[in-house]
Amino acid sequence: QVQLVESGGGLVQAGGSLRLSCAASGSIFTNNAMDWYRQAPGKEREFVARITSSGSTNYADSVKGRFNISRDNAKNTVYLQMNSLKREDTAVYYCYTRWNYLNYWGQGTQVTVSS
Repeated sequence: QVQLVESGGGLVQAGGSLRLSCAASGSIFTNNAMDWYRQAPGKEREFVARITSSGSTNYADSVKGRFNISRDNAKNTVYLQMNSLKREDTAVYYCYTRWNYLNYWGQGTQVTVSS
């Protein structure tokens, strides 16, 4: 069983920063790629960033240069540092991983960017 628990969301002004955390249970964390997705009101869930088990990263074009994904394998935690936030970054952010042919999602954490 894999459990993902996000934290760190909140209300921030445009141009500000937030850091999201996703704590993963289970021993699979070290060997798994970890993703962040987000879903804005009335929109489909979209990919934000990925970090592989070896530390390679990739990002959605909309967040490149502003967001940074990292992981701490000792803490079974993946982070999403979000800088220069824009109103369009407002969404519920979800942590995701896939293991043993199953998809695992966290419960989500709300990020609201005000103007």
